[in-house]
Amino acid sequence: MNKHQAIYATHSNVAVIRGDEAFDADGNPVTYDEATVQAYIDAHAYIATRQSYYPSIGDQLDALWKGGDAQTKMLAKVMALKAKYPKVTT
Repeated sequence: MNKHQAIYATHSNVAVIRGDEAFDADGNPVTYDEATVQAYIDAHAYIATRQSYYPSIGDQLDALWKGGDAQTKMLAKVMALKAKYPKVTT
């Protein structure tokens, strides 16, 4: 999650961002709330962290199709990552 993604997610009237300046569809400047943007970034930081540690989708699907012990081990890996990097709830 980067700052631009967070601005777009938290300020629906923003159409374009250049540097730290945001503009609406008509090119008018839009003032965005830095605290809201940072809170959104902080609340979604777990996503990138989890993604970097998850087994590949191919490995997950392979374990699912194999079933049995392979599926159980994969589920344990995924659940351990979810516990280590939980969603932030506010």
